[in-house]
Amino acid sequence: MKQLLKQVFSLQKHLIRLILPLVTVILATSLFAAPAFATGVYQLPNLTAGNNTWVLDQGEVISRLNEGKISSAFEDLAKQTDKQVRIVTVRRLDYGETPQSFTKALFKKWFPTKEAQANQTLLVIDTVTNGTAIITGDQIKPLLTDSIAESVATETVSVPLRNGNKYNQAFLDASDRLVAVLSGKPDPGPPKIIDNVQVEGTFKKAEETDQGNAIAWVVGLLIAATVIPMATYYIYQINQPSSNG
Repeated sequence: MKQLLKQVFSLQKHLIRLILPLVTVILATSLFAAPAFATGVYQLPNLTAGNNTWVLDQGEVISRLNEGKISSAFEDLAKQTDKQVRIVTVRRLDYGETPQSFTKALFKKWFPTKEAQANQTLLVIDTVTNGTAIITGDQIKPLLTDSIAESVATETVSVPLRNGNKYNQAFLDASDRLVAVLSGKPDPGPPKIIDNVQVEGTFKKAEETDQGNAIAWVVGLLIAATVIPMATYYIYQINQPSSNG
């Protein structure tokens, strides 16, 4: 009997030694994989006022066709008015960063002086939270006032995103409105908001599902490391011939 118990506990220890490295990998992946995709200002390429990059789609949410349409509209605007607009999407911001702080830092990185900033407009969106921010230079503000700029970020862009993450529509609408205002035309205004009564969804986000699955695996493996040896011992016991027989 003592020999059997030693074998059972030896098997248990062996299983735990095998499982622990796997548990560590699962937890590390679950906890640290998401932040690995965070984007900091220092990770974005350098850009100057005369650069012809108008859309930087790091979040990969704009189709090639629509990216071309937006870039063409912004390039024509720059040629006709000397006013430049750029759109940047990122997947995730660094910890502690907000869309507003990120956009300000990027604006200063790309256009470090007042002269370089004067005719610039920068619109940024974080595609994880759909948070938006917009920064404008001094020469832009007489046409694109702070209230209109805020409306572009919080209404023109955000409304299509709230209605199904329609990124292409959001940025096409934003580019049309920005080009119109900066060309001296009347402001077309934000999109009309239609109130739809929606039942709150019960579906989990992909990140929540992945983390839940990882925890379930960890718990399952630890239970197996304990139950399997005990079950083996129990089966052995019930299959032993009775001492009274």
